[in-house]
Amino acid sequence: MAVAALLRGAAPGRGGPTWRWRLHAVPRRRLAHSSSRLGGDHADGAAWACFLLDERSLLRVRGPDAAPFLLGLLTNELPLPGPGAGAETPPVRAAYAHFLNVQGRTLYDVILYGLPECAEVASGFFLECDSSVLGALQKHLALYKIRRKVTMEPRPELRVWAVLPCAPQADQAAPLQERAEATAILTPDPRTACMGWRLLTQEQGPALVPRARLGDLQDYHAHRYQQGIPEGVRDLPPGVALPLESNLAFMNGVSFTKGCYIGQELTTRTHHMGVIRKRLFPVRLTGPLPAGGVGPGTAVLTASGQAAGKFRAGQGNVGLALLRLEKIKGPLHIRTSESDQVAVTASVPDWWPMATKQS
Repeated sequence: MAVAALLRGAAPGRGGPTWRWRLHAVPRRRLAHSSSRLGGDHADGAAWACFLLDERSLLRVRGPDAAPFLLGLLTNELPLPGPGAGAETPPVRAAYAHFLNVQGRTLYDVILYGLPECAEVASGFFLECDSSVLGALQKHLALYKIRRKVTMEPRPELRVWAVLPCAPQADQAAPLQERAEATAILTPDPRTACMGWRLLTQEQGPALVPRARLGDLQDYHAHRYQQGIPEGVRDLPPGVALPLESNLAFMNGVSFTKGCYIGQELTTRTHHMGVIRKRLFPVRLTGPLPAGGVGPGTAVLTASGQAAGKFRAGQGNVGLALLRLEKIKGPLHIRTSESDQVAVTASVPDWWPMATKQS
């Protein structure tokens, strides 16, 4: 099957029947976004922008015990492949989750891709993670493997691409269909619709997506910071970030009905108590920035000098900050020197639950 060729690393020629990128029976998925930088000049007629995420890597986990093994470590249920239409390969499903330590703090954020079982290759999962912690993630999994029949192997030949719409109606002008093909896996980003699609392939992303162009990686990061989406260890420092303060539940990254997993106790107790005093907010910085940018952990202050939270990470004048909920409506700032300061404006993303936006 086509997905078997991808898992083995084979790439059939483009003239073969498995190469054709099929776009019929398209599911309706409206992708909301607010980053005007993604649109750019539409003179080229591009509907989608493809961003190569070199800082993201893939680890394949497979074997008879792969599913129960991962379930005991992840905050979310596993994505299982959907039903195929006739003889077609079932579409790949994706899910977002965190690995936690025993204190309930985030270690690694991952996107999981459930691989369909076929005659040549057993089912399994791809774990997309920050490239800088790929080795640490492997050691973490090996620590809990014990005697389970599980194999873990990096897949450096596969690249991770983010696919975002250049215009609000891109999903209608050049619709995409989630599918596993001979040279690519394409599936919606499981965190929120405003993050578009994820593409795993050995090929060039724009060649596989209709009416696509190569995007600037800085535009991708600016977009996700504006949407309040943390990604990787800069935004979610291992052993520091708390999953619910990092909006894991908003990003469909936690199940409160699944079985036990490492770090579950604190996460579940916080959820049922309903008390979350701080959250990770998208912020915009106004004023002269230091040459090296604002450092992680820099204090965010109110007009009276009280602590409102800490700046987490960012790019240019946009970023993320962990802020106390009761402080976000007032004027905030960061001191860059004894005499200079940068204004901080926090916003509530449109995709957050309505009850949160009204609180």
